[in-house]
Amino acid sequence: MVEITAQELLAMSPDEMRSVLNKWSRIKASLHDVDWHFWRRDGQKPPGADWRVWLVMAGRGFGKTRMGAEWVNEIAWENPGVRIALIGATLVEARQVMVEGESGLLSLVGGVLLNWEPSLRRVTWPNGTVATLYSAAEPESLRGPQHHFAWADEIAKWGCGIAAWDNLMLGLRLGHGPQVMATTTPRPVPLVKRLVQEKGVALTNGRTRDNADNLSADFIAVVDALYGGTRLGRQELDGELIEDIEGALWNRDMIEACRVSAAPDLRRIVIGVDPPITSGGDDCGIVVVGRGVDDRAYVLADHSVSGRSPEGWARAVAAAAEIWDADRVVAEGNQGGEMVESTLRAADLAMPIKRVHARVGKVARAEPVAAIYEAGRASHVGAFPELEDQLCGLITGGRYEGPGRSPDRADALVWAMSEVMLGRGGGMPAVRAL
Repeated sequence: MVEITAQELLAMSPDEMRSVLNKWSRIKASLHDVDWHFWRRDGQKPPGADWRVWLVMAGRGFGKTRMGAEWVNEIAWENPGVRIALIGATLVEARQVMVEGESGLLSLVGGVLLNWEPSLRRVTWPNGTVATLYSAAEPESLRGPQHHFAWADEIAKWGCGIAAWDNLMLGLRLGHGPQVMATTTPRPVPLVKRLVQEKGVALTNGRTRDNADNLSADFIAVVDALYGGTRLGRQELDGELIEDIEGALWNRDMIEACRVSAAPDLRRIVIGVDPPITSGGDDCGIVVVGRGVDDRAYVLADHSVSGRSPEGWARAVAAAAEIWDADRVVAEGNQGGEMVESTLRAADLAMPIKRVHARVGKVARAEPVAAIYEAGRASHVGAFPELEDQLCGLITGGRYEGPGRSPDRADALVWAMSEVMLGRGGGMPAVRAL
């Protein structure tokens, strides 16, 4: 139906625009008001050439979710009875973003016609097309089902990325031209790096600013001021794929190689805490680490919080300790040592609290912990993107080039893993108990 796009219309002179609008009937104008083909930007159009994988790698707020939902909806209506896979990092994200989200399938024109059955993880169109939700965290769930098309969302967040993707592609074998659309904010994880290099992958890049007409001007100004030109800004706003930093203590391949789906029985569980210097300032790093019966370290959870008062982050620590039945909390006490412990006690934290004092910088005290990873004695139970980004930003020599002003989550991990793997500061002259 589209004879002209919104971009073409806005590029016209006032007289030309007036001439076009005068020719439109009221019905035609109202249809244009909700027509995706009319409003989408050139950078949101599907690739023209033949492709099997369409990789949309763009900054936050670019409109990736809307693109995915519109593509799936169009495919569904044009191909009655086909089977479509909808894969998110978790089932919760697949449901809340891809189906029920403000840019998800149910928000589209015609979404009221869809039959959404949450308990069955299934969306059905009136013409018999069926889309089924899957979790990339459970790659085996994709082993067996067959599909004509698929939409894979935020693939850089997939904890079992390669396994989930390979199972998806092996089941994408129905029809004459099966296709998958993958939408993601770029991170240099193995799956994304592989797809960028593969043949048959059509790549669409985009920046947050490309969608400025639909985003708050204040938001654009603030994120540009905070992150413009930085590594994080280039990745999260400009949609660039940023590779590992030379000289980093951790790299992406090292972390991926240590990822597991579950931990064995644990001898002990410790929570590392890196308190913020000021109330409402940096994050409070809260990371849970256990030592298994196999004498390896397991990163179990990242409960870090942002912008909390001392009472707020202390309650978050107490909640994490209760959830994991931890036997000790190790908290940095450089900033107001006794205050840190008293704040934790006020949050009804009854277990032992060990205050540690850092006599060297965060990077230096992280080096012995990085050696534990290099020796193959540490694992991540699942994926912790924010924590892992910080680990990969710690550079030999004392620099930090990761997200945020300070590697609070990484520092909390260092305190906890030092406690469970290096004992009372053994091998870590930079740490002493108070």
